[in-house]
Amino acid sequence: MAARNAGWRVHEPRLGGPGAEQLHKQRNVIERCFSRLKQWRGIATRYDKTAESYQAAVTLASLLMRG
Repeated sequence: MAARNAGWRVHEPRLGGPGAEQLHKQRNVIERCFSRLKQWRGIATRYDKTAESYQAAVTLASLLMRG
């Protein structure tokens, strides 16, 4: 597939125009949430062996951050 897309670039949409400020605010909230989640050592290093236990750790950390 890489050979088919050789020379093509993927462009992200520009953040100008109507609604750009609201989109920036929403994106900033998500980025800050991931930043806070990465402060948890087990989540940042993906210490859990199974996907279920990792998802449980992310859910628990999210709930504790919210509360």
